[in-house]
Amino acid sequence: MVTTTSKPITLEEFLALPETKPASEYIDGKIIQKPMPKGKHSTIQGELTTALNNALKPQKIARAFPELRCTFDGRSTVPDITVFTWDRIPRDDNGEIADSFQAAPEWTIEILSPEQSQTRVTKNILHCLDNGTQLGWLIDPQEKSVLVYWRSQQPAFFEIATDVLPVPDFAKAFELTLGELFGWLLE
Repeated sequence: MVTTTSKPITLEEFLALPETKPASEYIDGKIIQKPMPKGKHSTIQGELTTALNNALKPQKIARAFPELRCTFDGRSTVPDITVFTWDRIPRDDNGEIADSFQAAPEWTIEILSPEQSQTRVTKNILHCLDNGTQLGWLIDPQEKSVLVYWRSQQPAFFEIATDVLPVPDFAKAFELTLGELFGWLLE
């Protein structure tokens, strides 16, 4: 991640700026641009978002969003995947999904890029958990592992292909092993 401002800026000033590609995040008064996703990251993000939506969206349980800006508690971040339960998805006056999400997701998923700081990404997951998120995943494609964070519980490390990854209670219709997750990189 690259910090792109040298002086503090307010959240309102940040939100008034045009979006960048890759996305920039507002953390502790600074603008930090995320790294450009590469092959492994992009593959996992696309496949996982689709798999989550296939399992959760038809029954209107929840919806997964890739690269969705979430602004809450003085920060504006763009997790790789966010999952909101159906009743918490913001809607506009027409009943369509709103453009602005001013809340923490129920589930946040980050996919570590080689040049990305694991500490900074972990801080984003912890910030979500402090604001109501039920579960966070930190996927590391290089290590073929997933670190799972719960709100009031010690994190757990998954590195065995047959491990079934934990999901929030609302997402019990979705099941994925570590081997299936990283198997997408072979397709």
